[in-house]
Amino acid sequence: MTARGCRWTAAAAGALLAGLPAIASAPPASAVPPAGLCQNAEPGGAAVNKLPWAQTWLAPERVPPRITGRGVTVAVIDSGVDADHPQLRERGAVLPGRDLLTPGDTRANFDCVSHGTAVASIIAARPVRGIGFRGIAPGARILPIRVSERDASEQQGEAVDATVFAGAIRYAVDAGASVINISLSMYADQKPVRDAVRYAQRHDALIVAAAGNAHAQQGADPITYPAAYPGVLGVGAMTIDSSRLQSSQVGSYVDISAPGGGVLAATRVSGHRYYDGTSFAAAFVSGTAALVRSADPQLPASAVANRLIATATPAAGPADQYGAGVVNPYRAVQDSLGTAKPAVLPRVRPVQVDPVAERRTAVRNAAIQDGRRIAVLAGVCAALVIAVAIVVPLGRRRRWRA
Repeated sequence: MTARGCRWTAAAAGALLAGLPAIASAPPASAVPPAGLCQNAEPGGAAVNKLPWAQTWLAPERVPPRITGRGVTVAVIDSGVDADHPQLRERGAVLPGRDLLTPGDTRANFDCVSHGTAVASIIAARPVRGIGFRGIAPGARILPIRVSERDASEQQGEAVDATVFAGAIRYAVDAGASVINISLSMYADQKPVRDAVRYAQRHDALIVAAAGNAHAQQGADPITYPAAYPGVLGVGAMTIDSSRLQSSQVGSYVDISAPGGGVLAATRVSGHRYYDGTSFAAAFVSGTAALVRSADPQLPASAVANRLIATATPAAGPADQYGAGVVNPYRAVQDSLGTAKPAVLPRVRPVQVDPVAERRTAVRNAAIQDGRRIAVLAGVCAALVIAVAIVVPLGRRRRWRA
């Protein structure tokens, strides 16, 4: 499979992967794209000063202020990330990353189509005065890895070369990412990608992947990878009315849901716009995972995934559409899952029953019940006699007239 819209071949991508230079630790001064790229890119969007519905819904401001995702690196395997956006410009917010599409260039902190920038901003956009939008984990670092030139408006899964995809995952792990956001979808189980996912899991990196936007109106949806791989958090998308986004896929690989219909996010260069798709729902979950890893750095990736699932807000729909429910940043950080072993209760010894004593008790209980019945009956009879003794003389005196 080859990437759509890419400017060179998969063979060239493999050659670049084979000779990746050492990982840089500091971003360059500018995120200007290489010459010849982004010539026909869309301009930036408009700034928005109101709090978007998704952030209002998830209420990340309830998370303790000291927990921001600081110290956590989130890899965004996508179309690159524009490090010059005002909310991503802070030094260290966006690392140089790696461009696996352009020969001779190693940076990925630029973006021609805004898709990766939008995803990264939902995860870690810094607060800026006058702008209501901010990321879920505004202290996290973004490691961009450019493998696609998909436009944000495309709804179908991107056919990315499996070798490039696998190399991106391995690079993210080797660069120190503890959360890996994958908002691209593949509809075939590819061994290089499957092995790369296992490599990430062995190195304690949590992979959060979009469930895909190819929901079939009739028949079963296609299986989406890497969301369907064991241990990967597959994310479905929801709209402002708490229902599943129409295009969001349905299946057992949907582990959790997040806002993904009409959600606000950053565009390349500057400004913001509204987006639809599970790509952006995955970003909300990745941001929440960054918060958890920041709050408890010793928590293994599998335990982070379990906590996100266990603390999700239940959704009014079946699990194959919504998973465990809607991601809940506050509960994910504040609620801790019990890890202690169940207490061992003392063994109860069986009671030895004496058959003779049991029969005697049964006879005695029966006699008591009979005595109670006789006493009640005698009381009723006495009451009747008294009533007759009073009523009959009174009736005779009245000559039985009312």
